[in-house]
Amino acid sequence: MTSDGSRPQMEHDEAELIMEDGRVYRNPTEVKMSQIVLPCHANHRKELSVGQLLKWMDSTACLSAERHAGCPCVTASVDDIHFERTIGVGQVVNIRAKVNRAFNTSMEVGIVASCEDLYSNSHWKVCQAFATFVARSSGTEKQVHLKQLVPRTHREQVEYSVAAERRRMRLIHIDIMKDLLNSTSFQSSINEGVSEGQDEETEVPAERTRVESVELVLPPHANHQVSTFGGQIMAWMENVATIAASRLCNAHPTLRNIDMFHFRGPSQVGDRLILKAIVNNTFKNSMEVGVCAEAYQGEEPLRHINSAFMMFEVLDEEGSPRPLPPIHPEPKDGKRRYQEAIARKKIRLDRKYIISCKYTEMPLSVPWDPTNQVYLSYNNVFALKMLAARNKWVLSSKKNNVKLYTLEENQTLSFRVEAEVKVPAARAFLLLSDLSRRPEWDNHYKQCELIVPVDEDDLIYRVLTPSVSEGGKVQDFILLASRRPPCDTGDPYVVALRSVTLPTHPPTDDFNRGEVFCAGFTIYEVSESVSKINYYNQTNPGVLPYISTDIAGLSSSFCSTFLSCNKFLLENRTGTSVISNAAL
Repeated sequence: MTSDGSRPQMEHDEAELIMEDGRVYRNPTEVKMSQIVLPCHANHRKELSVGQLLKWMDSTACLSAERHAGCPCVTASVDDIHFERTIGVGQVVNIRAKVNRAFNTSMEVGIVASCEDLYSNSHWKVCQAFATFVARSSGTEKQVHLKQLVPRTHREQVEYSVAAERRRMRLIHIDIMKDLLNSTSFQSSINEGVSEGQDEETEVPAERTRVESVELVLPPHANHQVSTFGGQIMAWMENVATIAASRLCNAHPTLRNIDMFHFRGPSQVGDRLILKAIVNNTFKNSMEVGVCAEAYQGEEPLRHINSAFMMFEVLDEEGSPRPLPPIHPEPKDGKRRYQEAIARKKIRLDRKYIISCKYTEMPLSVPWDPTNQVYLSYNNVFALKMLAARNKWVLSSKKNNVKLYTLEENQTLSFRVEAEVKVPAARAFLLLSDLSRRPEWDNHYKQCELIVPVDEDDLIYRVLTPSVSEGGKVQDFILLASRRPPCDTGDPYVVALRSVTLPTHPPTDDFNRGEVFCAGFTIYEVSESVSKINYYNQTNPGVLPYISTDIAGLSSSFCSTFLSCNKFLLENRTGTSVISNAAL
C-alpha cells in the first residue's frame, strides 16, 4: 500500500486494449501463476526460499515460451536478478511471464514476480528477470525456427524493440569481462585496492567457505521432456551458495543479486549432479559466491551444466547490511576468481546505474570509458527506442510532406520530424550515421570531428554549433553515436545520439558546452528505393532555443533542414551500403 492507503500499480501494468469486437486484449503468450507460501516452501526465517521462487519463475516462463512456440522449450539463460523484497509464509506469490520477442530459434521471456498480502490487500514487486528459451522439435534435439511475435500494446512494442539490444549484450558478455580484466587501468585499481585493504589477521581463507554437494536426479526432478528441470538445478545451486556464504560470516545471509544463469548442456534422470560453491570475494557489506553444476553418469567425465554468481548480504537487527571480513583467496584459481569478482561488481554497478534506472533519471552527460562503453551504448539506443515508442505525439505542423510532431511529458518537451525520401534505407543509414558529413546538410552543425572510434557500432564526435544569441559563444557537444542495423524484417535502422564526458575533452572557456540527452534517427524501409526517416530530440535548455520558433509555428526551418537532408541523400544515393573500416 502507498502512504495514502491506495493500492500501488505494478511497473508493467498497462491500460486495457479494447479490440474491435469489444473484447479486452490479452497477450496470447502471457501466463500467470499464483502460489500461497506454505511452511514447506520457507526457510528458517519463515520467508519464501529463493530456490523455490526460482523454480516457480522458471516453470511459468517455460509455459509462456511453449505457448508461443507450440513445442517443448528449454531454458538457455536467466539474466541477472535483483531481489527487492522478501515474501513470508501465508502471503501469495504472483508470477507473470510473457514472450517479449522471438528470434530465429530463441526467444526472450519477461518475468515479473510480486507479492500479495491477503489481509492488508497490499502488493509489492519482488523481482524481475529476462529468460532466454530455445525451442526443440518433439522427439529430437534439433532447433526449430520460431514464428515472429506481433506486439500490440505500447508496452509490448517497447519490450519487443529493446529485446534486440538485451540479446546483443548477452552475446558479448564474455568479451566485456575479458576486455575489463585486460585493462591496465582496471588492474592498477585492483592492486591499489588490495594494498590498501589488506589485513591478514581478519582475512578468512576462501577454502573454509568451499561447499560440494551431490544430488541424484530422480523422476520428480524432471520436466515433461524427461530432462532435469532447470528451476530445480537453479534451486540446488542457490542452496549450496547459501551454505558457502554462511560459512564466511557464521550467520544466515540474504541473497540480493544473481548474475546470469547460463545453461551449457542438458541433464537427465539418473544423472548425478555435483554442485560446487565458494566465496570469491567480499566487498565491505556484501560477498560474491561462485557456484557451478556438473553432471555425470557412471564412469563418464563431468559435464558442465550451469554456472552463476550470487551476491549475499548479512543483515543486522535493524535490517542494515553488516560489515563482512575480507577473504583470503587461494593461489592461482582463487586469485583469478578474486579479480573476476571485482570485475563483475564493476559490471553490476554499470548495469544498475546506466541500464537498470529509468532513462529519464539519467544525468545529462555520463563519463565514458572503455569499461562502461557497452552499457552506455545500450542506454543510448534504449532511450531513443523508448522515445520513439511514445504514443502521444501531436502533429504540430506540416509543410512539403515534412511533418513536425511534439510530445510533452513529465515537464519535458520532445520533437520528431518525419519524411519519406527516395533513397534505400540501408544507404540512408550509412549516410546519416556518419556524423562527420552532417555539416553538409545541417546548418546547425558548423563542424563535426570524430575523436574516438570506439568500434564499428559506436563512435564519439565533437560537434560545434552556432551560438544561440548574437555575439555569444559557439556551443560544443561531445556525442556518442550508436548505430544499429535491423535485427529482423520490419525493424528500423537506428542512429542514437547522447552526450558523454571525456577527460581528454573537458569544457573550456572558449565554448559553451551543450548537452544532448536523447536524439537520433530511425529509418524504416518503405520499399527497395524509398525509406521513411524520423529524427527525434528530447530537448533541454541548451537545445530548445534552436527549435522553439518551429514548434511555436513562427518558422519552418525544420522543413528546410529536412529538405536539405533529402537533397544530400539523393545526391549521394548511389554507392555501397556497407560501412567500411575506412569510414571509421
